[in-house]
Amino acid sequence: MRAQGHDPDQAFGLEPPHLGHGDHVLNPDLVSGLAGVKLRDAAVLVPVVDEGDDARVILTRRTTTLRRHSGQVAFPGGAIDPGDDSPETAAMREAEEEIGLDRRFVEPVGRLPVYMTTTGFHITPILAVVQPGYEIVPNPAEVDAVFETPLSFLMNPANHRRESRVWDGIERHYYAMPFGEHRIWGVTAGIIRTMYERLYQ
Repeated sequence: MRAQGHDPDQAFGLEPPHLGHGDHVLNPDLVSGLAGVKLRDAAVLVPVVDEGDDARVILTRRTTTLRRHSGQVAFPGGAIDPGDDSPETAAMREAEEEIGLDRRFVEPVGRLPVYMTTTGFHITPILAVVQPGYEIVPNPAEVDAVFETPLSFLMNPANHRRESRVWDGIERHYYAMPFGEHRIWGVTAGIIRTMYERLYQ
């Protein structure tokens, strides 16, 4: 994978993000619930290790002690701080803080469409190429495990399961992509599905 230009929104033919993606796509009844809600801006890094046909995506499993999404598989990322001059800066800063991924090895190449969550976040996923030679040093306060998943597995729609579960008496639908001992689902799987639809369909 290589960037095709200097504008991150134009790399890989990506257009600037819009508000059409999120948990509400599989749950249309949530649209009215999101109306007027103040969402918090966040950014996540979608780090693809540059190995040609063997490209891999770095994912984390959050610690069970975190207040939000504890124990879940996630991309490195978090809230955009006032000192961050862009979602790219926020995503790379969070990746350094969470897993020790030195930004010298990271090249942002595009923004995937903004993803809205029912937990109150407006997430900008930053697609990035990670050059070999990096080291991973997980922050034990935030990350239980770091693992790599083949990009070919994640971009295969046969691995995109649609599942549902009842929360607070209401059935909610989501994507799930089990990989070995890891269960990729919810927001993370939704962003992966958006990436597939954006780049491969």
